This record gives sequence, structure tokens and C-alpha cells, in this order.
Amino acid sequence: MELTFATNKLRKLCETQSLAVKKLGDVGARKLRARLSDLQVAATPLELVAGRPHQLKGSDYGSIALDLDGGRRIVFEPTHKPIPMKPDQSIDWKKVTEVRILYIGDYHD
Repeated sequence: MELTFATNKLRKLCETQSLAVKKLGDVGARKLRARLSDLQVAATPLELVAGRPHQLKGSDYGSIALDLDGGRRIVFEPTHKPIPMKPDQSIDWKKVTEVRILYIGDYHD
């Protein structure tokens, strides 16, 4: 999949190993690298297995989270214009090939 980032700060965190280690610790930085790699090689989000991919609900509907460590997650959304939809108006994740990283952290805090 093609990855973009909601902010330059997120891009730097994902692209700079020393910053990721500083912010997320060794384990979190290693898992972040692995999840980003998984996202890049997957054709669609439905191919993701590692990180317990799960669709978010409520105000975060339309996003998927992948577990990192210690409650931290990487959250992304489709960037297609328009977003591919099924007849029931849910997102057709089989057709999503471009995503934007929205958040990295513990959104339960």
C-alpha cells in the first residue's frame, strides 16, 4: 500500500529510528518498523495479520488500528477520493490501496 502521513511530525517519527526509540522505546520502535513494513507490502488492509488489526468505531469510524506495545497503536485511514464503499455504505477495505497514518500512541489516555 501507499503510505502518507497526517503530519510531518508523524513522518519523522516513522522515518527516524533514533526518534522512534526515544519516543516509543526499543520494543515500540521495533514494532513500529515492523507494522510500517507490513503496511507497505500489503496490497490492502485486509492482508494485515500482525498487530491485531481492528476497525475503530464511533468518532474514529473509518480508521483501522494496529497494536504496537504497551497500549500504543498505529491508526490509519484510507486516502482514496472517493473512499471505496460497499452497497451497505461501509468501507470496502478490499479496494483500499492508499492509507494515511493518523496517530501513533495510546488513544485510551
